[in-house]
Amino acid sequence: MKRVLAGLVVWVVAAIGQQVPVQEFKLDNGMKVLMLPRRGDPNVSAGWVAKVGSVNERPGITGISHLFEHMMFKGTHAIGTTNIQEDLKTLSEMDAVREDMRKEEEALIEKQRRGLVSDIKDPKARSARYEELRKKYDALVQKARGLTVKSEFDRIYRSAGASSMNAGTDHDFTIYFINVPANKLELWFWMESNRLMNPVFRDFYPERDVVHEERRMRTDSTPLGRFEEQFESLFWQASPYGWPVVGWPSDLEGITKQEAESYFGVYYAPNNLTACLLGDFDPAKAKELAKQYFGRLKRGLRDPEPVRTREVPQLAEQRMIAYAQTNPEVHIRYHTVADNHVDEPALIMLANLLNGRTGRLYKSLVLEQQIATNASAGSNGLKYEGYFEMRATARQGKDPLDLEKALYKELETLQKTPVGERELQKVKNQQAAADFRRLQSNFGLMLQLLVSESQGSWETINMYPKKLQAVTPADIQRVANQYFATENRSVAVYYTKGGGGK
Repeated sequence: MKRVLAGLVVWVVAAIGQQVPVQEFKLDNGMKVLMLPRRGDPNVSAGWVAKVGSVNERPGITGISHLFEHMMFKGTHAIGTTNIQEDLKTLSEMDAVREDMRKEEEALIEKQRRGLVSDIKDPKARSARYEELRKKYDALVQKARGLTVKSEFDRIYRSAGASSMNAGTDHDFTIYFINVPANKLELWFWMESNRLMNPVFRDFYPERDVVHEERRMRTDSTPLGRFEEQFESLFWQASPYGWPVVGWPSDLEGITKQEAESYFGVYYAPNNLTACLLGDFDPAKAKELAKQYFGRLKRGLRDPEPVRTREVPQLAEQRMIAYAQTNPEVHIRYHTVADNHVDEPALIMLANLLNGRTGRLYKSLVLEQQIATNASAGSNGLKYEGYFEMRATARQGKDPLDLEKALYKELETLQKTPVGERELQKVKNQQAAADFRRLQSNFGLMLQLLVSESQGSWETINMYPKKLQAVTPADIQRVANQYFATENRSVAVYYTKGGGGK
């Protein structure tokens, strides 16, 4: 037992004291590069982040950030085509036809607004002019695909021994990443700078339809997908976090290529990007490669503007009751603070006290009261706003309203009674061990650095462990009383559809 405790102390001290020795420099065009050499495995985890996500969008183009994640794999002037001149000519002709089709679609939408047609997607509602344009467009699509070398971007990387190429879009960022052999690092610099400097948005409109299908699969066809989307819009009254990352259906159907190119010019300029390398490489050589390749990118004509619209204070409790193909559940959410706010460490530790198999929620709701099959809590600090959420799934025959009362009772206990030092130290030790483990994977740490940089600064990785360990019982009691007010919460109660719930 002493040996186990001694090992845990070593882990805690290591996690708190270990600093990630990142080397940082900035190119003349404003692009930042982070480097962390680690000897050993002859691979480099490489990636870059565009500081843009759904929060930077506006009504009419929601989902465009995620759409760009798809478009950035479509190739460049040098990759993805057998004849770039004919390719660009065909794409230009397609754009012109699509613009004419858009005008016809707008006229059809106006007819639907006035009640003259019921379904704008019904072929019978379309004009003869539209059908003529559609046939012309389809012919151009086939011509363009005949010039396209499909998935060449991926094939070049795989033939060089690279792996795990992918990307992801969230509310606050869009990230691109891969593992490359150390001796192919120059290839990575060329490939990534080339798709930023000379992108060709092939299959733009067909890919827009692909994203729409992805939305149907991940949101529309899941038991709670559309309900959770509605809950998000209920919770965020003013903030742009209220619309989904994948975008609203009507926007996905209407985003134009011209809007996409304008968006790219602002948010994918080097002054809004940060690259990161982590693995076995020579930093001096990598710096020269960064200057040679990323240094070619031209700074944007204007800097991206910060998000202006902030969430307004919530004045009354909001509730949503839904019937879905799921077990009875309750979700409770409170407005809290953004990432790196001074109160965030206390909220994270408060969530840790409630969460997990040894946390208060599981012990109380699952083991002692036996009214839930699972229960969890989490603090989520986004770039501009934040929230704290608790969830629980009812045991068979139990009412989710009983779960809701039980969750409030746990919060009330935290508001009235300071947490014991021993219990708090236990979750601090768990947090420190988790923080330490997260530093071990090159690939995982590279992603963490980029995400932290998109939120404000990669240096939070070095600062946060100490901030979390410094949280006191008084801090937890204070934030519990400050943020967990009735008028500050939104509640979603789910009953089983057709299950005889209230």
